[in-house]
Amino acid sequence: MARKQSDYLAALLADESAEIDTGVPPAPSAPERTRGTTLLNRETALARVTSGEVRQVTQLLLDPARVRIWPGNARSYQHLTEEGCRELIDSIIAEGGQKVPAVVRRVNGDPAHDFEVIAGTRRHWSISWLRAHSYPEMQFVAQVANLDDEAAFRLADLENRARKDVSDLERARNYAEALKAHYGNHLTRMAERLKVSKGWLSKMVKVAQIPDAVITAFASPADVQLKPAYTLAQALDDKVAAKAIQSTARDLAREQAERRNRGATPYPAADVLRRLLEASNDPSEAAPPFTWTTPHGRLGLSIQSSNRQGVTIRLHAGSGAGNDELLDALRQALVHLEAEGRGLQR
Repeated sequence: MARKQSDYLAALLADESAEIDTGVPPAPSAPERTRGTTLLNRETALARVTSGEVRQVTQLLLDPARVRIWPGNARSYQHLTEEGCRELIDSIIAEGGQKVPAVVRRVNGDPAHDFEVIAGTRRHWSISWLRAHSYPEMQFVAQVANLDDEAAFRLADLENRARKDVSDLERARNYAEALKAHYGNHLTRMAERLKVSKGWLSKMVKVAQIPDAVITAFASPADVQLKPAYTLAQALDDKVAAKAIQSTARDLAREQAERRNRGATPYPAADVLRRLLEASNDPSEAAPPFTWTTPHGRLGLSIQSSNRQGVTIRLHAGSGAGNDELLDALRQALVHLEAEGRGLQR
């Protein structure tokens, strides 16, 4: 595990000329003690020290109360629990302390904190929990890195990819925020920097757009998985379908709360998704489709669908309508869509 952590930071440094901060800050508010172990192997570390890319890598023993969580990390700190961290807590107790260091960076202008966690949120939570539950001597072990926000995001992302307990929704929303904050909404640039597929990244960003009002239909945000959630996100592009989905989501959220209060098992994610998608296809929830018939009562034109990707209109064979009549019918169809708020986005 420690080697994997080392590989993460080493890979980052190989791709980004990030410097590793060394000295202990002057007059710290909480006790710290430098440990002389290095993250990189000796030959690599010496080579990078010589080149000036890396000055030194040290580990510190910190009071977790003086360390805040960097908001750019995908993991939701408030959702961490004793049950979810139990294996890590037991491991720390058995080994007499935290063996795998977290990665932190210094903060300025915050009188309550000296550092913030870039990678190692669960370790921070677990050490904090242990200090409050009979292990007050436990220290938060961290290595200090001097990274800008984009480099910190990539390092945190590398670690989170190896964590099964970071949900697809957490990562999707983290990517969507990073896309704006670090990459100027350039999806290709972000995909290249993260070394991931642009198509896969596009789906993650799409899933991030699912509103909280729909997410509450699931027993847990962790139930929202990429592949089925992408289908749901696409269905929400249609404004009429979105209203039906949100209405069903409110019903499901209410039912889920009632089941929890009774001690019953919540609806599984597959059932929730099925009901939401069925709502989007329910004719009773949708506005009547636009159709145009000729004076002889034959169907000549109809709207098949309307969403962000465009409008699908069918011209029916055998209607007997001329070109001028069909053009007039098309104008009527577009006016109908505009009146419903589903017109083409210009």
